[in-house]
Amino acid sequence: MTADGQLPAVPTQPASQEALGTPDDEWRRVHPASPFVRGWVALAAIVFFFGRDIFERLLQGQPIFEEGLARRAPWLLAGGGTVLAVAVLGFVLTWYFTKYQVSGGYVRVDSGLLFRQHRQARLDRVQAIDIEQPLLARIFGLAELKFEVADAGESAVRLAYLRIDDARRLRATILARASGAVPAAEHAGNHAPEAPEYQVLTVPPSRLIGSLLLSEQSFVVVLGGVASVVLSAVTDNRAFYFYLVPAALGLAANYWNLFNKGYNFTAAISPDGIRLRYGLLDTQAQTLPPGRIQAVRIAQPPLWRPFGWYRVQVNVAGYGLAGSTAAGNTRTTLLPVGKLADALNILALVLPDPGTAQPDTVFGAGLAGRDSDGGFVTTPRRARLLAPLAWRRNGFTATGTALLIRSGRWWRELVVVPHQRTQSMALHQGPLARRFRVADLVLHTTAGPVSPRLVQAGLDEARQLFDDQAARARLARKRQTTEQWLRQVAPTAVEGPPSATGVAVAGTAPAVPTNHQQEGHQHG
Repeated sequence: MTADGQLPAVPTQPASQEALGTPDDEWRRVHPASPFVRGWVALAAIVFFFGRDIFERLLQGQPIFEEGLARRAPWLLAGGGTVLAVAVLGFVLTWYFTKYQVSGGYVRVDSGLLFRQHRQARLDRVQAIDIEQPLLARIFGLAELKFEVADAGESAVRLAYLRIDDARRLRATILARASGAVPAAEHAGNHAPEAPEYQVLTVPPSRLIGSLLLSEQSFVVVLGGVASVVLSAVTDNRAFYFYLVPAALGLAANYWNLFNKGYNFTAAISPDGIRLRYGLLDTQAQTLPPGRIQAVRIAQPPLWRPFGWYRVQVNVAGYGLAGSTAAGNTRTTLLPVGKLADALNILALVLPDPGTAQPDTVFGAGLAGRDSDGGFVTTPRRARLLAPLAWRRNGFTATGTALLIRSGRWWRELVVVPHQRTQSMALHQGPLARRFRVADLVLHTTAGPVSPRLVQAGLDEARQLFDDQAARARLARKRQTTEQWLRQVAPTAVEGPPSATGVAVAGTAPAVPTNHQQEGHQHG
């Protein structure tokens, strides 16, 4: 922190092996306790198998040791000791044969005892780096480091487990090499220092709980409960109440999972990307480098509208279809619930240059406007019968850096796709659409929770957008000259965090790239 309250700017010269030092060039092993932290379930199963009878006899008030146990005790002890020794030996050998290396622009991991496995990932194609701490790992001060690349959702490299400080230092070094930054001279020959950060927002637990209670699944369960009560009263059959039991159990489990994952959610910006931290029992720290996000969706369910809450989700190359699972859905959420200003601040981090001189008007119209507000082109009036409530909302507009697609009258959504992230497009038109001369335009990005689709656009407008967006995407991709995101622009010193309009607020944040030319790996 400098004397005037600003965080220091990070140098942006290309990295060299000499500047970054060579400590990581040698092969290293994970923490010796790693196999036991990962295999505690197996050890617990062994203890349960051999101690189950003793526990049951104790509960039944019978003698702990049955008659004849003395004759079988040596065999039981020998069998249990053998199984335990084999398990421990397997854990130790697994640890011994697991090594990792950061060298030559790659991170490599060798693992496996009988079946050897070698995995590597190019540093300049790292899409995101996560530090995960399950509860047992937190107790021992350990963490798992995960490197995501564009490989359909499978983690390229998983290092489990490292000391938490070692994991943070290794993450900082890899991000420095991946971005092309060089650490300060006093750190030459050592690990790169962790980049400074500025906290952008936090999600209060009370707001998180309220969002869960007002979620779509809560509405479905309440509706099912009302239906069960009505059917029970009409048919005089109380069996309908039993259908609520599995629904209530499932809802409670889902509530707990979402609360556990979303608790203490914080978002921060740093020169190496967007940093997210969250978790109650199992904590996770994500770092999404600039330019790696493929598409953004800002959504507002109907029950959230009176409170002005929004949810922000993204597609990231490397997370892929994992975004459809519970854990993957958490990893692709940039904001579980927040006010409009929070959502726009997050959007400003993803898209530092909005590409328009009136971002408040354009993005505000995308979230709450209708008709031609903000320059949006909507479904033509002739097709209003296809979407009586939403035809004045469904529409699109383009800025200099992104395509904006809005939809929904009750479930409002705004999808933002940076031009360079448009991989391919398709026009869809069914029989009814042909009758009303409208068409859907689908944009293909990486797999994830966001599916960019413009619905029921006028046929002429859809065709024109198809051609224009292809040209915009081609021009945006030409600006990409390297995979290292800090080399793609000449970052300027920002004096504060990005605001909702993409303009820095004076006095508080690090220097981060603010030019729309910043670009990452184009997956696919």
